[in-house]
Amino acid sequence: MAGRLLLSSGAWIAAFAAAAALALELPLRLPLGANAWDTVVYLDAAWRIDLGQVPSIDFFAPIGPLGFYLTAGLKELFPQAQPMLLVNWALLPVMLLVLALLAGHVARRSRPQALALVLPFLLFAALPINLHSLYPSPGFDGYGFYNRHVALLLYLLIATLLFAQRRGLRIALVAVLMLALFLTKVTGAVAGTLLVGYATASGRLRLRDGAAAAAAVIVALGLLEAATGITSAYVADILTLLGLNTGTLLPRFLTVASVKFNVIAPALALIGLLAFIAWRDGLPRTAAGWRLLADGPLGWMLAGFAALAFFETQNTGSLEFIGLWPILLPLLLAWWRKTGDGLRPAVLLLILATALPSAVICIERGARAGLAAPGYAGLPVPDLGPLGRVGVKPEIAARAAAMLEHYAAFPDSYRDLVRRGQLPSYILYSEIDYQASWMLEAQQGISAIKAWEAANRRRLASLFTLDFVDPMNLLLERTPPTAVPVGVDPGRSTPDLEPDTLAQLRQVDAILAPTCPLTTAREAIRQHFAGALAGRERIALAPCWEMYLRP
Repeated sequence: MAGRLLLSSGAWIAAFAAAAALALELPLRLPLGANAWDTVVYLDAAWRIDLGQVPSIDFFAPIGPLGFYLTAGLKELFPQAQPMLLVNWALLPVMLLVLALLAGHVARRSRPQALALVLPFLLFAALPINLHSLYPSPGFDGYGFYNRHVALLLYLLIATLLFAQRRGLRIALVAVLMLALFLTKVTGAVAGTLLVGYATASGRLRLRDGAAAAAAVIVALGLLEAATGITSAYVADILTLLGLNTGTLLPRFLTVASVKFNVIAPALALIGLLAFIAWRDGLPRTAAGWRLLADGPLGWMLAGFAALAFFETQNTGSLEFIGLWPILLPLLLAWWRKTGDGLRPAVLLLILATALPSAVICIERGARAGLAAPGYAGLPVPDLGPLGRVGVKPEIAARAAAMLEHYAAFPDSYRDLVRRGQLPSYILYSEIDYQASWMLEAQQGISAIKAWEAANRRRLASLFTLDFVDPMNLLLERTPPTAVPVGVDPGRSTPDLEPDTLAQLRQVDAILAPTCPLTTAREAIRQHFAGALAGRERIALAPCWEMYLRP
C-alpha cells in the first residue's frame, strides 16, 4: 500500500495541496530575502480588489490580473497567511488542477513517467525561490512571483504538448494554460504561442485542435470583456508598457546567458550533439521525414530552448529553463535504452548536466533558508501584520535599526547622492538590511499616522505613498485612490501622469513621502507626482516621513 502511494502522482499532488493549505493557515515567520517589498504590489492590488477596484480599469498594473485576483481569493481563505507564501502559491488552484489531469492521463500508460513529471513541478512550486540569488545571505525571494508563475505554466504547457494524447484533454489544457499565461504576463503568452505554433507546424498538434484551443481562449477573453471591460483595458496597459520598455534583445540574451550559463551551456551542447547524431544517422529525404525530425527531441529542444530563452530576456528573478525537463524526460528514457550507441554516455551526461543544476540550486537555497531560520530574529513591526512576519540575522536587525536612525540624522549626504544619480549602494534594494530598514520605516510611518490622527482628531480616509510600493492603505484599512499604479517605477512601469490621475490624487487626504533614505527612485517618484502636492500643507510627520495634507 505504501509503495503504491509513493508511485501515485495524485497522492503527491494531494499531499502537496494539503501541506500548502496548512502552511497558509499557520503564522509562519520566513527568512527575509532580496527585494522583499515586491510582495506589497500583490497585497496592494488584492486590497484594491477587495474594495471593488478592477485592475487595468481602476489602476494601472505592470502585469496581468490573474495573480492579483487569485491572491485576493486566497487571502479571503487564509487572512493571516505569510504573504510570500500566499503570493507564491496564488496560481496553485489552476496549476495543480492541470497537473492532476495531465498526470492522471499519463499514469494510465506509465505511473513512473507521470511521477517524473509531477515531482520536479512540485519541487519548483514549493517555495518562493528564484534560481539566481541576488544576495549571499539565506532568505526567500519576495520578488519575481509572476516570472515563477509563468515558468511553471510553461512547464505544464510543454508537458501537455508532449505527453497528452487524448485530443479533448489536450485542447482543454492548452486553452486553459494559454489563457492563464496571457492573464499573468503577456511575454509568457508570447512564449506559449511560440510553443503551440511549433507543435502545430511539426505535426504534434493538429491545426484544427490548435484553432479550437485559440478559439476557446478568445471566447473566454470576450466574455471577460463583456462582463468587466478588463480585457481591452489590459491590452491598453500592455501597449503602454511596450512604449515604456524599449531596447534591443541582444543585450538581454547576453544577460540571460551570463546568469544561466550553468544550464545554457550544456543545453546548447546537447542540441549540437543531437544535431550531429541526426546527421550521422542520415538526414530525411522527404517532407514527412523532416516533420518527424522536427517533432523529435532535436526539434523540441530547439523550440523549447528558444521560447524559454525569449521569456527569460524580460525577467529579473525566475525559475529559468525548468520547462526543458518535459523535453529531456523522453530523451532520457530513449537514450537509457540505447545500450549499443557509442554516444550514449555523452547524451546522458548532457541531459543530466542540463537538468540537475536547477534542481540542485532550488534544493540548496531552500535548505539554506530553512536551516538558517531558527537563528533569525524578528523585527519590531507589530502594525505590519503578516507582512512583518519575517526573520533576519540578529546583526542585520541591529544594523537595520541603526541605519534608519543614520538616514534620518544625515539627510544631506543622501541628497548629494541623489544629485549625482547614485544609490547609497549599487544593489541597495537587493540588500536584506535595506529591506529590513524599509519595514521599520513603514512601522514608524504607521505609528506616526495613528499618533497624528489621535492628536488632531481627524481620520485620514485615503493615503498615497511616494515610493515604489504603498502598504499604508491596506495596513491601515484606508481607501487608495483610483487611476494610480501599483508598483510605481517612473520610466519603466509607470505611465505619464494623466489629468484623471492628478484629479484623483488631489482628493487624497494625505500624500506620504518616506525619506530614509532619500534615493534617486524616490526623488523621481516625487517629481512624477509633483502636481498633486501643490496647495498641500507639508508636515514633518516623523524622522523618516513627510506628509502633504489636503486642506
